[in-house]
Amino acid sequence: MSRHSVAINPHASQPVSPNALASSLWRNRQLIAQMTRREVAGRYKGSALGLAWSFFNPVFMLTVYTFVFSEIFKARWGSAGGNDSKTQFAVVLFVGMIVLNLFSEVVNRAPGLVLGNANYVKKVVFPLEILPVVALGAALFHTLVSLAVLGIAFFAFNGYLHWTAIFTPLVLLPLVILTTGLAWMLASLGVFLRDVGQTIGILTTVLMFLSPVFYPVTAVPERFRAFIMANPLTFIIEQARDVLVWGHLPNWQGLTLYTAAACAVAWAGYAWFQKTRKGFADVL
Repeated sequence: MSRHSVAINPHASQPVSPNALASSLWRNRQLIAQMTRREVAGRYKGSALGLAWSFFNPVFMLTVYTFVFSEIFKARWGSAGGNDSKTQFAVVLFVGMIVLNLFSEVVNRAPGLVLGNANYVKKVVFPLEILPVVALGAALFHTLVSLAVLGIAFFAFNGYLHWTAIFTPLVLLPLVILTTGLAWMLASLGVFLRDVGQTIGILTTVLMFLSPVFYPVTAVPERFRAFIMANPLTFIIEQARDVLVWGHLPNWQGLTLYTAAACAVAWAGYAWFQKTRKGFADVL
C-alpha cells in the first residue's frame, strides 16, 4: 500500500479545497477499491457461506417483511401510485429500509473509523481521508445486493419492472454525497469525543421512526409533516419509491437542490476532517 500513501507530516495542516479532495480520491482509487473489497470479504470471513450471506440476508429480511405485513398485519400502503397487492407493503417498506440502511451503516461506523485504525495514524503515513469512503463503498455493495433482491422480488410479485428503475443511481447519489460528508465529520469527532459513537446509534434509531419507512408521508398529521419532510432521508426514500415501485420519474429539481446542499455538507465535512486530523496522533 506504500505507493498509494502520501508523504505528509501527520501534524501538518492539510489541504481542504474541493480540488484537493478530488485529487486524493483519484490518486488513492486503487487503495480504496482494495480496502473496500477487504472490508466486504472480512465481514463474512470464517462463515460457511461466506460472501453469499450478503445475498441471503436481504432475501431473508424481505421474506419476513412480506409474511409479517401481508399475512399477519394485513397491511396496505394505501397509495394511489401503484397497485395495493398483499405484497406491496413489504416491497415499499423494503425500499425505505435499503435507503435507511445505506445511511445508518456508514454514519454508525464513522465515529470509530479513525479509532479502529490507530496504526494508520501513528505508524504509517496514510491517506486517512479515504477511511469513510471505504466504509461507504462497503455499504454501497450491500445496497446494490439489496436492490438486486428487490428487483427480483418485484418482478416475481408483479411480472414486470418499471423502466424508471434506471434512475435509481441518480436518486441515491445525493444521499451518498451527504453521507460521506457526515462520515468525515463524525470520524473526526469520534477521536476527540468518545461518546459520539453511542449518541449516533441513538440518533439513527430515532431517525428510522421519523422517516417514512413504515408509513407514507400522507399518514403523518399535517402539523407534524414539516418535521418529517425536514428529515434528509425522507426525500430520497420517496424518490426511490417513485422510480422503483410506482414507476414515476424523479423530481429533477428537488434532486438538483438536494445534490447542491449535499456537496456543501460533503466539502464542510472533508474540510473539518482535514483541519482536525493533525490532532489525531496526540489523542490516540
